[in-house]
Amino acid sequence: MELLPEAYRKLDVKPIGRLDKETEGLLLFTNDGALAHHIISPKRVERYLAATGHRKKKTMLLYNANLNLAKEMYVVINYFEVALRNAIDVCLQQSLGPDWLRDSIMQGGIFDNKHCEKMKKVIFKRYQSLCNEGNYSHSKLLSSLEFGVWKYMFADFQYKVTGQKLLSIFPNKPKSSAAKQYDNTFIFNELNYINTLRNRIAHQEPICFSHKTRKIDTTYIHTQYERILRLFAMMGI
Repeated sequence: MELLPEAYRKLDVKPIGRLDKETEGLLLFTNDGALAHHIISPKRVERYLAATGHRKKKTMLLYNANLNLAKEMYVVINYFEVALRNAIDVCLQQSLGPDWLRDSIMQGGIFDNKHCEKMKKVIFKRYQSLCNEGNYSHSKLLSSLEFGVWKYMFADFQYKVTGQKLLSIFPNKPKSSAAKQYDNTFIFNELNYINTLRNRIAHQEPICFSHKTRKIDTTYIHTQYERILRLFAMMGI
């Protein structure tokens, strides 16, 4: 939505459908609720209809409210993602060098092994695309990668091969105890919750209902929002 000219954003238009990151195609926008309801597939609005007693006007109001909630949360997630990836980058540049991402996928690099095969493919695809455009730089490669890459930096193998240093970007995290370990696995799991929400928003899944029900409830979103705030606090932000 932030890519739309301001004049259109002021009209409170909403997308009908979606486009994935790094894809091209036609995406329709409208502020006509009746038109949107006519175009959107019945399956997509089924829960909204059930929650509003099949009243079309209220259905579209609820659908648009969900879009607005998703938009606000997506902004928060994006801010957190930038802070996370930049902190990871600063930490690993100190130990692995200024082009550590590129070097990690080269022959003999730290991600050049069967344990990191998927991660290597994702990074290499972005790297190759930038090189083909004659536009490679470390910062551009860094910013082109998706949240999942940064989550997997805290998976056991990736955490180990990057020098077991990345927990240092959370200087304010609680101390581990016999009851609870605040280790790389804890951070991985916390990031996985955020990554799941990010993907749900990107796929325009409803986030204003209780899990697998038609009951309007924003507890899930509040929980994830509080999770992000805690992680920001652990990072000293």
